[in-house]
Amino acid sequence: MMLPVVNKVSEPFVDWVACVLGNELSADHCYRLAAACFRIVPEVRAHPEIGILSIPGIPDKKGKIDLTSKSQIRIRVPISKIPIVYPLAGKKLNVGGYQIKIAIPSINLLQPSPILKARIVTIKSKECMHLNGFLAAAKRQLEAKGIAGKVSVPLNRDGEPSRKTIRIKGKTIIGYTTEVSELSGEDSIKLQSLGIGGRRHLGAGIFLPCH
Repeated sequence: MMLPVVNKVSEPFVDWVACVLGNELSADHCYRLAAACFRIVPEVRAHPEIGILSIPGIPDKKGKIDLTSKSQIRIRVPISKIPIVYPLAGKKLNVGGYQIKIAIPSINLLQPSPILKARIVTIKSKECMHLNGFLAAAKRQLEAKGIAGKVSVPLNRDGEPSRKTIRIKGKTIIGYTTEVSELSGEDSIKLQSLGIGGRRHLGAGIFLPCH
């Protein structure tokens, strides 16, 4: 599920956003969420440009998150592909044994911001196992897409570079929380549309405005 290298946006992207009703989810639910969406709409799997972000909640520090009234599913999708994901509206999903229901969605236009942040970016390269190699690879991907910006990895609460993982069928994929700053309005929209790295179906490499 690697995102192909693309250096231009062929059509506008939007965010398909809906509230999520439920009690809790596994903290690392990216793979299970994608799998649940594929079961309802198998066609999504054939479109690697569609990104499914993880659902936010309150961590219980025991490997789960509690869902709140602000918990939402967010799918970044080319505007022409909205009909593909729309059948998820109102559906019940089994996400790794946890039951959730998706409410009626809204369509949000992407808004430019000089600073964007992705919860996790994964780049398939041995050099990316280390921070400096990851930053160099991320910078190359931005340049390949014609995006000018400053790449950095923020520190976590322990003062260490924010390293993240995604679990896929027992395999651990390593990535980093990533910020890109000093973006023009055009490049901000471009980065939000195209992202960097791979595993977009799992929410990786998808950037949001950093507030």
